[in-house]
Amino acid sequence: MFGYFYNEVLRRTVIGFGTLFNGISIQHEDGSGNTVSVMKVPLAYGPIQKFLARIEQTPDLNKPTSITLPRMSFEFSGLSYDPSRKVSQTQTFLVPKPDSKTTVKKVYMPVPYNMAFELNIMTKLNDDALQIVEQILPYFQPSYTLSINLAGDINEIRDVPVIMDNLSFTDNYEGDYSTRRALIYTLNFTAKTYIFGPIPDQSTGIIKKATLDYMTNMDRKKPLRELRYSVTPRAIKDYTGTVDTFLNENIDASETQLEVGNGAALEHCDYITIDNEEMWVKAINGNSITVQRGKDGTAPTAHVNGAGIHKMTGKADATLPLTGDNALIEVGDDFGFNETRSFYQDFKEFSPAQNKDVDPS
Repeated sequence: MFGYFYNEVLRRTVIGFGTLFNGISIQHEDGSGNTVSVMKVPLAYGPIQKFLARIEQTPDLNKPTSITLPRMSFEFSGLSYDPSRKVSQTQTFLVPKPDSKTTVKKVYMPVPYNMAFELNIMTKLNDDALQIVEQILPYFQPSYTLSINLAGDINEIRDVPVIMDNLSFTDNYEGDYSTRRALIYTLNFTAKTYIFGPIPDQSTGIIKKATLDYMTNMDRKKPLRELRYSVTPRAIKDYTGTVDTFLNENIDASETQLEVGNGAALEHCDYITIDNEEMWVKAINGNSITVQRGKDGTAPTAHVNGAGIHKMTGKADATLPLTGDNALIEVGDDFGFNETRSFYQDFKEFSPAQNKDVDPS
């Protein structure tokens, strides 16, 4: 906890909100109804007080360097947790890695937060303000949905509803005819965004392989190695949710010969799940497979025709790197083991620093 990470979620949401109002323009017409000028309304990020201070500092209406109106400003004004969109803290989902179309990784669900925004419209003429407001209001009934890439590392694009809460109007005109007038329309919005926690490139702090060497003599300086036993974690569920084939018959809790829709989708020694029961494929003959029932502590039960068959993917031997579903196992998940036994008649030992067998010094 509290290790450094920065997914730029708040920044991306602020930018997404600002782009909504970046293309608004107004028109001025002469007495005959002919358009004499078209002006794109400038938009800047910052508090309204900053722009009002600029106006007060340059009250001369004819000064060429004075701040021009109309213009708009917006700012991020608050953040609050949204319990109505809460999901389980341990719930995860799978996303493909940006640099791979086949490899996926597990990501914890983001936390829902509401971001408050304030949009201010400053004009000298009321007609200018009304033109701007009418170009905004029809799109909020009361919300407009933005699609924002909230977490670039996983390319997670989510719909963020932007809700218009209220609109207020003020006229700060005071003084004589030489004082600049600023009509201000203030629109308040709520963006329902999601904040992601750390997204690691790979699981860290997890032991992925254990190796044990058996020695057959008592010579502590140079023992004779005969057997190496290695294990790696094996997934006992399909993390991707892919249905590889299906049952082609009803079966009871004791049957071991099953008819499936496509036997070619499975291989000898595959681990599969049907509903909540795990099985091991002993043999395949066309679309008929022979299995061992109730593997890894699951209970053999009856299954109906058409039930989906999920295959756990990944290498079947105890070697790294982990692949397929085996690579998606996280802390707290149940898992089985892939085992490898290697036989030797030498005096070597494994060096973690060199990642290979070496002669003991």
